[in-house]
Amino acid sequence: MVLAIHPVPILADNYAWLLRDEESGATALVDPAEEAPLVAAVEQAGGRLDQIFLTHHHADHVAATDALRKRYGAIVTGAAADAYRLPMLDQAVNDGDGVTLGGAIGTVMETPGHTRGHIAYYFPLTPALFCGDTLFSLGCGRLFEGSAEEMFQSLRRIAALPDATLVCCGHEYTQSNARFALAVDPDNGALRERAAEIERMRAEGRPTVPVRLGLEKRTNPFLRAPDAAAFARLRREKDGFR
Repeated sequence: MVLAIHPVPILADNYAWLLRDEESGATALVDPAEEAPLVAAVEQAGGRLDQIFLTHHHADHVAATDALRKRYGAIVTGAAADAYRLPMLDQAVNDGDGVTLGGAIGTVMETPGHTRGHIAYYFPLTPALFCGDTLFSLGCGRLFEGSAEEMFQSLRRIAALPDATLVCCGHEYTQSNARFALAVDPDNGALRERAAEIERMRAEGRPTVPVRLGLEKRTNPFLRAPDAAAFARLRREKDGFR
């Protein structure tokens, strides 16, 4: 079952994601951190919230979970490994576990690096990946808890998904990520085209995500890193980039 997907801007630069199975009307949110705009989005979609999917424990991804659960009776799903620091979970999941929304079936992927318990949700028929702060358009998450090797392997797992996969990440960082990407890969024609497109989209107030994974594989320096050592160098350079 193909899901309808909508990014919902919240906080300063976050996105929560609203997912809807059009056949059944079942609706979910990924990483809800601000109540008012998410209530508005749910009401506009029909006033039903069946599921909340959490990718990791940071407050800017979970802060509105309990308020939305109380309001709509949603089932909350998150990583079993992080259950002790997530909002109370109704469904604690591990790598390879299945999740459902109406007729849509997804798979849990462990993607440590940004945090140790980070997970992503992959729905193959849409196809879409809800990757939180592991992969951004033209970037990746900071290594707050995991190692460069862990993050590199997480990105390798993501890169193995079909090129048509929609990357649905947790932040609108693409414009600043593009500046770094161009600094380290200036001769990449696809990247230059993407950077110009990003400038137009942001000037018009449009989100730069979701984006197809195939385009990210051609333009994102972190996905293009050949090994963990090269990835680690890029991550250090990005951390100090101004």
